[in-house]
Amino acid sequence: MKNVLKYKGYIGSIFFSEEDGVYHGKVEFIRDLVNYEASEVDALEASFHEAVDDYLEMWVGGN
Repeated sequence: MKNVLKYKGYIGSIFFSEEDGVYHGKVEFIRDLVNYEASEVDALEASFHEAVDDYLEMWVGGN
């Protein structure tokens, strides 16, 4: 697994919470807090893509 996720010029962090049993991260280098999570590694990238798309639609005015 890569150390970061990349999508549409955005970078996302990757962490694992043993306590909760989920992978999670946040979109880095933006002023807003945009986070995402998934219970499986394969689903984390899709969750990150969805978070970036939602961020772009809501705050940046579309992608």
